Amino acid sequence: MTVLRLARSELKRMTGGLLPKLTILALTMVPLLYGAVYLYANWNPYGNLNQIDAALVVEDSGATSADGTRLEAGRKVAESLADGHVFNWQTVAGTAEADQGVSSGKYAFALKIPKDFSANLVSPGSFDAASQAMLNVTTNDANNYLLGTIVDKLSTSVHATVAKEVGEETANQLLTGFGTIHSQMLKASDGAGQLADGIATLHDGTVTLHQGTSELRSGAAGLYSGQLKLRDGAATLSAGAGQLSTGLAQLNNKTTALPADTQRLAEGAAGVAAGNAALNTKVQGLVGQLTASEQAAAQARRSLVTASNARLVAAGAITPAQAAAILADFDANPAPATSTSPAATLKTAAGQLQQLADGSAAVNAGAATLAGAAPALSTAVSQASAGADRLAGGASALAAGQQNALDGAGRLSEGAQKLDDGAAQLENGAAAASGGARTLADELAKGAGKVPNPDGTQKDSLARVMADPVAVSTVSQAKADSYGAGLAPFFLTLSLWIGIFMLVQAMRPVTQRALASNAPSWKIAAGGWIPFLAVSAVQASLLTLVVDVGLGLNPAHPVLMWFLMLAAAMAFSAIIQGVVALLGSPGKLVVLILLVLQLVSSGGTFPWQTTPGPLHVVHQVLPMGYVVSGMRHLVYGADLAIIVPTMLGLVGYTVLGLALSTLAVRKNKYWTLKSLKPEIAV
Repeated sequence: MTVLRLARSELKRMTGGLLPKLTILALTMVPLLYGAVYLYANWNPYGNLNQIDAALVVEDSGATSADGTRLEAGRKVAESLADGHVFNWQTVAGTAEADQGVSSGKYAFALKIPKDFSANLVSPGSFDAASQAMLNVTTNDANNYLLGTIVDKLSTSVHATVAKEVGEETANQLLTGFGTIHSQMLKASDGAGQLADGIATLHDGTVTLHQGTSELRSGAAGLYSGQLKLRDGAATLSAGAGQLSTGLAQLNNKTTALPADTQRLAEGAAGVAAGNAALNTKVQGLVGQLTASEQAAAQARRSLVTASNARLVAAGAITPAQAAAILADFDANPAPATSTSPAATLKTAAGQLQQLADGSAAVNAGAATLAGAAPALSTAVSQASAGADRLAGGASALAAGQQNALDGAGRLSEGAQKLDDGAAQLENGAAAASGGARTLADELAKGAGKVPNPDGTQKDSLARVMADPVAVSTVSQAKADSYGAGLAPFFLTLSLWIGIFMLVQAMRPVTQRALASNAPSWKIAAGGWIPFLAVSAVQASLLTLVVDVGLGLNPAHPVLMWFLMLAAAMAFSAIIQGVVALLGSPGKLVVLILLVLQLVSSGGTFPWQTTPGPLHVVHQVLPMGYVVSGMRHLVYGADLAIIVPTMLGLVGYTVLGLALSTLAVRKNKYWTLKSLKPEIAV
């Protein structure tokens, strides 16, 4: 007995009448009832949200911004929601009515815009009263749990839209403020430049002032030095004037008798001069007489020499020439008068007497002059004494006044010193202020260059970016076209397992006739599996056709998707047939348990990594997760590298199922009481 004959025999049994045929047809439609109908009902639920009634309460009273702009944010939000037609918005008068409607189920949820919504949006313009604008949403999970998630997304979208719009306006105002700051900083820079110029002029003036105060300081120091010398001179003058007054007073006392004394002196000098003149006359006559006597004696001596020479010449003792020489020598060296001679003595005395006579005459003349001047001198000394007294008093007063002048000059010098120091500080301060003002002007100019000054177009562009600074650029390597397309891989796989599971309710995993034959176990197992494979292949093909054509799945790789569905049908049918063949009726419960485990671990809705840890092992062991992943890649057009390993894995699961079926055949070839009367039959 061949495998095909065994399979054909079972198929003939299943199609031997109208009812079996209808049964097979109904079993073939099971995946459509579960998978296709579910996908049809949930193909595009987000596109039908406008059929959900939602309450909208607008209590916003509007507000006026700091620049005078009127803001009606609540009304604009309501109009935007109504124009979007995402939900069937119903305008409700008050909050209480909206909440009651949500509670009763009349409205799925309520969105309430409070009275101060616009006021809070513009409140950041006032640093003292900034408040966050609120959108109040009321939901009720009793109406629908998933609707709450959808409403959260809607609220987030509304929040983002309002925040972006308000942010653009705020950013525009901020950028306008930057432009104002820019222009004001430029004005401030110009003003600081003018201030720097003024301070530079002031600095020049302080330099001149410092020079003047330096000169004043030097002059005051010189004045003080001069006043000090003048004070010392005045003191010396006062002391000298006192001494002069004292001396002149004494001189005045001593010269009182001077006119009379000088008169007597003049008279005595006149007598002396007269006596000396007479004596000089007599002595001078006596000197002339003695001189004549001496000249006569000299002539007598020359005569004696001449006579003596004549005698000697006559005697021949000397020659006439010698005699002439002797006479010449006598003439050249006459014998002088000795100092002890009366004539010489008298001549000397006569000379001295002549000097005495001349001196006496001069003394007489001086004494006469002195006697004549003495009265005037005495009068002058008296006047000088009186003037010296006045000079001493004036010098004392001058010395006292000069001390005061010196003290004033000292204070003037100290003041000039302080004034010069102050002028120096003022000059330094003016220099620093000038440099600081110039630096301020330069820094203000630099700062103004760094402060943005955007034009209208730039402000609009920057405001949009500042209001929504982060844009998400999503690159979808594989994308589902709809919500139903997103669920299709999971529900196609799940419905295929359920459809094959339903086959064991009407089809026998292994026929009793085959077990009674002597055919090899693997052939009996394969013959029992092929009918399951044939029907499951029809189920997979019909399900794929309806979903692709009827629902418009439009997979990226339709043929490969069909092949994967056939491979899944092959593996699922082998496992289900093998388990039920091995365990009998309890095997159906095992298949159901496997269905539940794969339902929660295959990652059909949420990623399988989000499930509890033990289910991760289930995902790795059972085939449905691999089929779901492969279907996603084929439907959405992702990388096909995992398809071949998935196919090979399904072949492996098929071999496992056939092995279980073969084991069941070997086990069931030997009949027992349990075989004739099983403990449980489902």
